[in-house]
Amino acid sequence: MSDPLQALLDTALRNNQFAPTSRYAAIEKTTHVTPDGTASVHLKRRFLPPGDRFRVLHEHTVKEGERLDNITAQYLGDPEQFWRVCDANEVMRPGELTEQPGTTTVKITLPEGFPGAPRA
Repeated sequence: MSDPLQALLDTALRNNQFAPTSRYAAIEKTTHVTPDGTASVHLKRRFLPPGDRFRVLHEHTVKEGERLDNITAQYLGDPEQFWRVCDANEVMRPGELTEQPGTTTVKITLPEGFPGAPRA
């Protein structure tokens, strides 16, 4: 019996069903074939882009109880774009940006590589 989660991922990857705004939309795909001939489609590893590829629009000091998805919704209008904020702040784990309220400043930026005046 096949793994239903892997089957779902394989279908999504083969058909490129990631939304254009997804962090996975531009990631290259590869196929792994096991010794028994079973093929599984996988995404190649995604690395954080360098922080200097982002233009800061605003800096937000995290308050007690704030979550990154809510901060992202406030500034970018879409809570699912939290990954863009993570990339701009060079963190892999979203929780890192809200662990220390009052002392953590989160950079809100233009999309990676998008030209613009810093701190516009």
